[in-house]
Amino acid sequence: MATDAMLSVLSNAVFSELQGQAQNAIDFKDQFEVMRTKLELMRGFLSPENLRSNESILKTALQNMRKLIYEADDILTDCQIRHEYRNDGSSACSWKFSPRELYFLIGTGNKLKGINLRIESIERSLEKYPRRSMGQTNGGSEAYRSKSPVAQNYDPSETIGLQNVIKKIKNWLFTDQGPRQVGIVGMGGLGKTTIAREIFNDRDVIEYFDEVIWVPVSNNFSKEEIMRVMLKQLGEEGSGFDEAGLLGEIHKKLGTKKSLIVMDDVWRMEPDFWCSLCHERSTYIITSRNEEVVKLMRVVNSRIHRPRLLDEEKSWSLFCKFAFHRTSGKCPNNHLEKEGREILRKCKGLPLAIKTIGALLAPKLDSHTEWSKIHQEFHKLVEEKDNPIMPSLQLSYDELPTHLKQCLLCFSVYPEDIEIQAEQLVHWWAGEGLIQGNDTWTATELGYQYLSELASRCLIEVEKPRDYDGRVYSCKMHDLIRDMTIKISKDEGFCNFDEKGKQKPTDSDRWLGFMSDMDPNLLKETSNLRALLMMSNNRISFARDVKLPKSLRVLDLSDNKLDANQVEDLWNWICSLKRLACVNLSGATLKEVPRFIRKLRNLQILIMRNCSNLSELHPSITNLKKLIVLDVGSSKLKYIPSGLGKLIHLQELSGFRVFGKANKLSCRFLELQNLKQLRVLRMNINAETEISEDEQNVLSELENLTVLAIDAENCTEESVSKMLDLISPPPKLEELYLKRYSHEILPKWINPDQLSSLQYLCLEDGNVVRLLKNPTNESEDRSGSTWALTGLHLSVMKSLDLDWQNVERDMPLLRYAFVSQCYNLKNLPSSSQQSFPVRLKIIE
Repeated sequence: MATDAMLSVLSNAVFSELQGQAQNAIDFKDQFEVMRTKLELMRGFLSPENLRSNESILKTALQNMRKLIYEADDILTDCQIRHEYRNDGSSACSWKFSPRELYFLIGTGNKLKGINLRIESIERSLEKYPRRSMGQTNGGSEAYRSKSPVAQNYDPSETIGLQNVIKKIKNWLFTDQGPRQVGIVGMGGLGKTTIAREIFNDRDVIEYFDEVIWVPVSNNFSKEEIMRVMLKQLGEEGSGFDEAGLLGEIHKKLGTKKSLIVMDDVWRMEPDFWCSLCHERSTYIITSRNEEVVKLMRVVNSRIHRPRLLDEEKSWSLFCKFAFHRTSGKCPNNHLEKEGREILRKCKGLPLAIKTIGALLAPKLDSHTEWSKIHQEFHKLVEEKDNPIMPSLQLSYDELPTHLKQCLLCFSVYPEDIEIQAEQLVHWWAGEGLIQGNDTWTATELGYQYLSELASRCLIEVEKPRDYDGRVYSCKMHDLIRDMTIKISKDEGFCNFDEKGKQKPTDSDRWLGFMSDMDPNLLKETSNLRALLMMSNNRISFARDVKLPKSLRVLDLSDNKLDANQVEDLWNWICSLKRLACVNLSGATLKEVPRFIRKLRNLQILIMRNCSNLSELHPSITNLKKLIVLDVGSSKLKYIPSGLGKLIHLQELSGFRVFGKANKLSCRFLELQNLKQLRVLRMNINAETEISEDEQNVLSELENLTVLAIDAENCTEESVSKMLDLISPPPKLEELYLKRYSHEILPKWINPDQLSSLQYLCLEDGNVVRLLKNPTNESEDRSGSTWALTGLHLSVMKSLDLDWQNVERDMPLLRYAFVSQCYNLKNLPSSSQQSFPVRLKIIE
């Protein structure tokens, strides 16, 4: 299971060090080679049968193996950090014979020998158990990793046979007379939330109601949390209010509006609280597994919809959409149809089981043998349980490639029904080393693809996809799938949970999602944590004697409200955690980043976005040679210090302000030419910007740069627009964002000839008049050139003069377009006039 993934990651890291002949590998080369060999052999014992065994010898051996894996990873990380210090301009000879260095060498050598002896002991204890051939792969992870990240090409939220149900419930909602509460009741996996979400997103519903609010309730809800969620969707943060204040503010915000409020997955409800919460002008949809609960919430029997199990033909239709999406939902042969229908009989009409097993079979479309194998395993598991859902989920998990298993288990630390930000997950995975970049794709690029793969297997639900290519921005997990991940995470020793599925921190935990109702003193008892994520933006008070564990790799305190004294303590904590690889302090009340940050030689991801008080980065940040992501966007930072060009592994840079020679302390534009690995650049230009003649080709030398965002900050200086005109663009640019550009004519290089690889163009809040042509005089004609764009975003471009018929002519590959507050656009098609495949979204 996930132990297999950790073994794979660690053995690959050891092999990489040996192959690179880095000094930290050479010093302990023999011991590292022994370790790598033993780790590879150990993977043979990690068959699904052994991992699911309840035999005490096996369970103890696997627990000890996990501990050894983390110990070995700590040693390897420490060696890498030491190597960074060694190469920091100090004499290798003086390092070699310093007392500190000799102590490190002796201590590390003894630790490695001890680990190898303990691995031998574990191996001897497992000799009687069957060993998996290392030629067998679990889900073909190596083949998968070589593939290009692509968006999923079908919508896993498609529903079967719900048209009449949705029509019935809409009629209930649109009737002015009668009860204002509607219930959707049934067992887990029947599609209650799917029905509610279809109605919530229905165009007629959105037009009928003044407000539509979605409230995930779950089993562990608190009244305060429910009200804060409601207020946030009404445009109010709700900070500073007590319970009575929150209630009053909700009623004030709702006022005389006609609102629809969905209360999803209600397990229990206090009648008094519900009476006080209900608003006389609001209509409610309540989903629950318990009919008594919805009746307590004043839903009458005639307004309760009880989803039924799907009949045979509807089950087959739903199954085909997932299992045969490559063939447009059509079964390619009789053998697969026969096998598929036999599998469906065991799903008993439960939509979640049907979708999950269908998505599991989809990649195996070319192998009847694989279908038969899944059928046999599914049959065996269903015989042991009455409900087919958990067997279908367990099979889906077992069939995952090893690198996806541990990524999926990370979802267990998130509270039930929470919307999870994809970026946070991807940075966590990269920071902890759960995903490794390669020559083709960075770790973050692979992370987004892994999310897409999990979605295609129906193991996560996409909340917000990027419109033009489907990249996952945020997602959720079905509560039954979360139940499975909680069980496995607990068994695998990643984290512990109470009987209600709420995380219960212990010393053995590796991951912790810290909630606002947890006692910060519990952190004293979590000495083995590798990832700590704050799950609440409420103020959390940390005592000075609370120390974060030295094993920590990932620390995410984004949007956590800390006072000035706590921020000072926080930096002391952070700078003492030398193994940290990912730090996210977005939204924190930081004023500066101190010089002590130079101690974090293992830091790879540093996010300080939206730190409104941040004004200074200490120059020592340029000593962090392993940084791949640096994000200081939307802050008051005056400049990024000179020396940024030394960070040659940097892949993403956000918040870079372009200054001229007058600012001696800031990083010059010219330094960017050293960042050959840069994929994403978000930069700001203003009246102080200066791009000299020798800097005009900087971007064109960044051959890996695919995303460029320029915020012109409403600068009206003519000199700035002329400088932008002279820039040579990156040769492989795929996405271009231009914001607050005050000039009427776009920079000359924004044309289809020079941006031949551009797939997405976003123009926002600017004064540009022309888009399709940018001639220096009207006699120039570029009508022969067409764009390769598949996505177009135009927002608050009030001066833009554009005929949509010309857009269709000059952008023949366009598949998605968003238009908002562009009042001079002509011939925009109405909803009924839009033709496939272009999806045009227009917001006035």
